[in-house]
Amino acid sequence: MKCNSGSDAEYSDTLFSDHHRIRTNRVALPFSHITLKTQKPLSSAYPTTLNTIGDHLRKRRLDLELFQKDVAKMLGVGEPSIYNWENNLAEPAIKYIPKIIKFLGHVPFKTSTKSTGEKIVTYRKLRGLSQKKLACHLGIDPCTLSKWERNKRLPSKRVLKEIERT
Repeated sequence: MKCNSGSDAEYSDTLFSDHHRIRTNRVALPFSHITLKTQKPLSSAYPTTLNTIGDHLRKRRLDLELFQKDVAKMLGVGEPSIYNWENNLAEPAIKYIPKIIKFLGHVPFKTSTKSTGEKIVTYRKLRGLSQKKLACHLGIDPCTLSKWERNKRLPSKRVLKEIERT
């Protein structure tokens, strides 16, 4: 074995045949037994703060090393929807919230509420129900439900008990 000392770093040559040499481009440091380990830096796409559902989705997707198309398939939406949610260009429709919560493993929005209206909205979101569907389930008019959510009117005690159970 021959060493080339033409530069600061020394490279080793290996005899290939009688007249040819192959450079392996490895620095010859036989005395060094140090192994450096560090954590891989986070992607620049990794969210620094988790303010929106899109931020939570992107963080979870990057943690799992998934592509947007993979998450889209899991949630039953198109890839552009994931892109729009992650870039905060759109909010997911309420019907996708339960699947998103399952994918994330946690609820990505505030659930501790004070007003009756906020409790009703949270109840609907967690179940992925539109106002129309919840109103139908409760046997009331959607306009009445809307007034409850805006705290313009109070629901009956029966409805309040059902909502407070969750």
